[in-house]
Amino acid sequence: MALKLGTLLPQNWQYVPGTDLISAAKAAEEIGYDSVWVFERVLYAQDQTGIHKLTEYGDGTWPELYRQVMDPLVALSMAAAVTSRVEVGTAIVVPPLHMPFRLARSFASIAAASGGRVVAGLGSGWSVDEFSATAPRPIAERGAALDEFLDVAAAMWAPDPVSFKNERYTVYPAEVGPKPAEQIPVFLGGPSRRARSRVARRASGWMPSLLPPADVTSKYRELLKMADEYGRDPGELSCRSLVGLSPFGEVPAAGRAPYTGSIDQVLDDLAELAAGGVDEVILTLPFIANGINELNDLAAEFHAKFRLAGI
Repeated sequence: MALKLGTLLPQNWQYVPGTDLISAAKAAEEIGYDSVWVFERVLYAQDQTGIHKLTEYGDGTWPELYRQVMDPLVALSMAAAVTSRVEVGTAIVVPPLHMPFRLARSFASIAAASGGRVVAGLGSGWSVDEFSATAPRPIAERGAALDEFLDVAAAMWAPDPVSFKNERYTVYPAEVGPKPAEQIPVFLGGPSRRARSRVARRASGWMPSLLPPADVTSKYRELLKMADEYGRDPGELSCRSLVGLSPFGEVPAAGRAPYTGSIDQVLDDLAELAAGGVDEVILTLPFIANGINELNDLAAEFHAKFRLAGI
């Protein structure tokens, strides 16, 4: 099966809220992309030392692209409203930052309105600042909070009457709608074995972020083995990988970092992902473009070369 191609939409400070997102979503669909995606950042921390660091990458400094990020579900609704073919998804939203019933209902409403094109890419979160500002549960309970959301969503998206009870929430038998037009695929992020175990047990697939091709393919093989050990058919799972791009330009092959260099060099990395079983890649094109016109031009250029490569 051919590799599918998606792209993030412009949500952050260097774009005009709303109008640029609408332009990019329409352009992506017209160009031929398979999907468009949004991400979540609740705030941009002023203190980025100690516990406030971005712990997963680099020196801990929050990148500028995290400034003034539009609400992901507002952005997702807008993208769904101005497109008719592409999937519209989150890459990613952090359920532990939300009340589970309300978040599940929002996903269902957008899925119903879009004709079943929504994909829920979810993660457990990492920012102490974001959890302190908005989360119903402390960051130490983020894994349990993610599992709780999956439980609530499964109940809400099922046929009525909906009922649910745990130690924190009770939904007495009720009609809850609208229902998704199609079952919402749930993709979970995270490279750790614990995170991938949750995928193997509970999700439609895995959504790794910014990992080199070799890491994605090796960890995905392990995940499929875990699914088999849990009694699931590994063929039920798929992988959509978020690819962190740098501004395009030819670089020497020796020592080239993954997803850097010219478009043709990046396509070599995507071919490696496809050979390793990845079903779709999600490009971070808005992070390397200067304005909406350049973004749409880059999207068209990349897609044309991707199509010619026949990956």
